[in-house]
Amino acid sequence: MKSDVEELMPRLLPVESCDTEEYNSNEPPRNPQEYLRQVQREASLCPDVVVAQIDPKKLKMKQSVNVSITGCLAAPQGFSPCLKWQQQQVSKFSEVRQPKMEDEDGWKRFCLGENVCLDIQLKEEDKVNLSLDYIKTGFPPFLSIVSKLNQSTISAVLDYLINWFEERDFVPQLGRWLYALLACLEKPLLPEAHSLIRQLARRCSAVRANLESKDDDRLSALNLMICIVARYFEQNDLADKE
Repeated sequence: MKSDVEELMPRLLPVESCDTEEYNSNEPPRNPQEYLRQVQREASLCPDVVVAQIDPKKLKMKQSVNVSITGCLAAPQGFSPCLKWQQQQVSKFSEVRQPKMEDEDGWKRFCLGENVCLDIQLKEEDKVNLSLDYIKTGFPPFLSIVSKLNQSTISAVLDYLINWFEERDFVPQLGRWLYALLACLEKPLLPEAHSLIRQLARRCSAVRANLESKDDDRLSALNLMICIVARYFEQNDLADKE
């Protein structure tokens, strides 16, 4: 007797009916016909309706969903900025957020910040409140930023920063961006990228040669730049010898 399900489902392959009781399922099928009969037998043993066994207690435990519909807490009197200040910050942020590839000045400001690019000297007390003012201190090389840069843009930004470094001192913002851009640089190197990283290594060695102490904070970063260029990118003639 065929089940209702078998009656509704069309048969795709011609399979001769067999006595399922005489069929020995312990032996592997010897030909395609026996394999199809084995599938047919297994299908006949499956129930037409299957009921899932659900534990109501476990289901009940996952019904609570916390959704916050409240906004930000109101700032104390005098603590919130005025609307004009907010509009100015949004305008500045929009300008530096996505500089075009050919915008050399925009990229320098974006990576290094206004304070470094404009050579603004800050007092010690002013430095405390600058930790998240990326417009002034430069945007860190977040993965969400550098991962979207193509090789042409990476080479262009490297060019801007290395040329800036040729005439100025090494700063932490520069080191972070150089490391991130080198990490995104694909091998084999394009000719322009090859020339740039060699220029970088030579400049780092020149700055290192003028350091007065081994305890200088810049030494480790300068050594790292030279090591990456010489050892990873196989510019062996620039490597520090043992």
